[in-house]
Amino acid sequence: MSMGLVTWSQPQPVRSFMTQNLSPRPESKKATVSAPTPMMAQYLEIKQQNPGSLLFYRMGDFYELFFEDAKKASAALDITLTKRGKHLGEDIPMCGVPVHAAEGYLQRLIRSGFKVAICEQTEDPQEAKKRGSKAVVRREIVRLVTPGTLTEDTLLDARAHNYLASLAVLRGGSELGLAWVDMSTGDFHVLQSAQKDLSALLARLEPGELLCADSILALPDFTEMLSGFEDRITPLPKVQFNSETGARRLTEIFKVQALDAFGNFGKAELAACGAVVGYIELTQVGKLPALKPPKLHRMTSVMAMDAATRNNLELIKTLGGERKGSLLDTIDRTITGAGARALQHRLVGPLTDVETIQARHDDVAYLVERRELRDDLRAALRLAPDIERALSRLHLGRGGPRDLAAIRDGLAQAAIMRTHLCGDDNPLSALTRNFTAIAENLGDHGPLVSHLTEALTEELPLQARDGGFVAAGFHAALDDTRRLRDESRQVIAGMQAKYADLAEVKTLKVRHNNVLGYFIEVTAQHADKFLSAPLSETFIHRQTLANNVRFTTVELSELDTKISKARDQALALELEVFAGLVDDVLQQTEQIRLAAEAVAALDVASALAELAVEGRYVRPHLDSSETLMIKGGRHPVVEAALKRQGDTPFVANDCALGADEELKRIWLVTGPNMAGKSTFLRQNALIVILAQMGSFVPADEARIGIVDRLFSRVGAADDLARGRSTFMVEMVETAAILNQAGSKALVILDEVGRGTATFDGLSIAWAAVEHLHEVNHSRALFATHYHEMTTLADQLPSLGNVTMKVKEWDGDVIFLHEVAQGSADRSYGIQVAKLAGLPAAVITRAREVLEHLEETARKDSSDPMMDDLPLFAAEIKDPPAQHVSLVEEALEEIHPDDLSPREAMELLYRLKALSQDK
Repeated sequence: MSMGLVTWSQPQPVRSFMTQNLSPRPESKKATVSAPTPMMAQYLEIKQQNPGSLLFYRMGDFYELFFEDAKKASAALDITLTKRGKHLGEDIPMCGVPVHAAEGYLQRLIRSGFKVAICEQTEDPQEAKKRGSKAVVRREIVRLVTPGTLTEDTLLDARAHNYLASLAVLRGGSELGLAWVDMSTGDFHVLQSAQKDLSALLARLEPGELLCADSILALPDFTEMLSGFEDRITPLPKVQFNSETGARRLTEIFKVQALDAFGNFGKAELAACGAVVGYIELTQVGKLPALKPPKLHRMTSVMAMDAATRNNLELIKTLGGERKGSLLDTIDRTITGAGARALQHRLVGPLTDVETIQARHDDVAYLVERRELRDDLRAALRLAPDIERALSRLHLGRGGPRDLAAIRDGLAQAAIMRTHLCGDDNPLSALTRNFTAIAENLGDHGPLVSHLTEALTEELPLQARDGGFVAAGFHAALDDTRRLRDESRQVIAGMQAKYADLAEVKTLKVRHNNVLGYFIEVTAQHADKFLSAPLSETFIHRQTLANNVRFTTVELSELDTKISKARDQALALELEVFAGLVDDVLQQTEQIRLAAEAVAALDVASALAELAVEGRYVRPHLDSSETLMIKGGRHPVVEAALKRQGDTPFVANDCALGADEELKRIWLVTGPNMAGKSTFLRQNALIVILAQMGSFVPADEARIGIVDRLFSRVGAADDLARGRSTFMVEMVETAAILNQAGSKALVILDEVGRGTATFDGLSIAWAAVEHLHEVNHSRALFATHYHEMTTLADQLPSLGNVTMKVKEWDGDVIFLHEVAQGSADRSYGIQVAKLAGLPAAVITRAREVLEHLEETARKDSSDPMMDDLPLFAAEIKDPPAQHVSLVEEALEEIHPDDLSPREAMELLYRLKALSQDK
């Protein structure tokens, strides 16, 4: 069940929930129903404040769920549904999860679309008893867990951002603002958007949760634009999207008088920022992560790609929804989680500013030329933990000793990277512009690293409350308390020996549990001895079990109190130390954050350099022209797959589009299926994306005029949920391209018009090409099977024909995967069908039908062909017998691996002679 469209209740002030008697609603006039118990009354009040979430209600070592929450959780988690008491005369459904394993269950619930309210005990039970024997321990909501507000490593993908986005719509939809935050890292972005750009922007961000005013969900325009994100939407009251409130929240958080230093924000952007910050405060119960100042973007700074284009090009995941086989999977050589997130951020948002892109290319080139430096940096990166997310957890009060260790180790590796980057062999003056800034941002954190190293032990618990993480010698009072605790344990061992000798019972043991503390345990056969004088004067009876009897002594009780006090005191001192260490770290938040960003940037640069070396990628030349000149271009994903399989090397191809007189803006690509048209179209789009994200590209040479919008309409798919056939989806995507593409755009269109009748499809494809040529003036690759369209080259001066080369041999077709000037006169569909394994009888009959249709078309295009061609009445004939030539017989006997060079040469002459004899 998805909770995505459950309206979020108005934010409530955080308060304590004390015992309260709720007046139950009677089932009937005759029925007599008792009031809920104090605990259940408390539960119902807390649940009433959080109607849109499953309530994890803390009871001892479990989070319990009741009523409908229990039923939903039981089904989603596959755990047992039980009962507890009655409410309104009916059994109360109940299920629970252990506190220590809660994160695993939370992960499953969040992925199933639920939101979860965490309700903890915030009062000592002894304090509650002072209010009366029936008083209930105070409980409070400490956090609301939603898909967009996750921070735990176990709930997140370490190599991908998890954005909480907020959409503000003002002035009836004429102004749109979008803000997005990654709570696990503190990244904060905001952008002013137009309606036509919204779908493309959301497709780029893939937010885990999207906040918007409930009032816009009924508007048809926004229903269409938010399509595909319905299960991620959290509606909020319109009042939450207030620009004045947003401005006030930002100035308070970042402690500034005005926001001018961050950018020129409009009302829509401020409203979006205010809503997202308010939601974080609500879900984190007043706490905020270490948010970075909002970074203001403009749509023109990033290449625009709609959802269909991203899906068709399989940038982040394949059409099957898997990461493996995507472009990201193919090019990712990053080592750290932060580096992987930064790489993905670049890939989904290629830049349009030539200077910034060239600076990224400078970084890659610098490390391509310096193999030793690259290896040293990557060795340090392998030892660098995820500083960003550790820092965010510490800010939210969810961090533990291991997060402190992550900060320590990450900063230590940052110092090593800085030494490598600007050491004796690499003077600071020789660094690129970006690397100079990175070296500075890596900083010098020696004092903090040393402090954390002295404070922490090697083996660290997950939670601070588990204790044992402060190193010996760091805190004198803690060392004394531990010594007392540990020496007392030695005294316990001595007591056990003393009491065993006194009672002359060698099996006597001194044990401990959380109920009795320390106690003496003997088997039942010795019980009478301890209950009788003189031992009864020393040993005090505590508990009788089936097989054992438990005793204590005054001495043991006093020691138990002393040890317990020492243990509690030691933990309290450790928690004080932990709080101090966290404070030391948080005071350096900005410097640590800069170091984390620098580490991520180095990871991306070294990864792209590694990719360039491995894949023989070259540095592209970018400019502001409208040229796309690629020599020896290769499809990065297909090439990588061929290498893994050990198949034939990828066949590289050229592409030359542009406004120059000698170039054509549009290439009409013809040729049979399986010849490589779709691969050729996609590879040029992917090369452009790689170049503008700052990567080298798989080609021999590449000159790319900046592409501001990229459109790809490849393949066939329906959208039955929205009542769209395959052809309708095709037309909707084509319409978007023809309505939005400009002279700086690159358009990839494959088989437009194939989803309808032949003449209809041909007409649509024809008109689309004319529109691209005359109106859009875009660079475009247009693949088609409509060979009639090749005559357009005679009418449209900026259109050229290219074709995929094939070779026919003995009735079969061989795909050469080469692009050549000219056009195809056939589609070779029957040959492809034969390769696919259609029955021989079907292939034979298809050839007969094709010959009849072609002959009829030559004679008279108005002839009713179907009347003369009774397809289904035709008798299926056996295929003709296949003649085997002398050459083929000779080839069957040859074993190439066994031939010497001389024997191979002689064999070629013999085969040629046999061919001439034929």
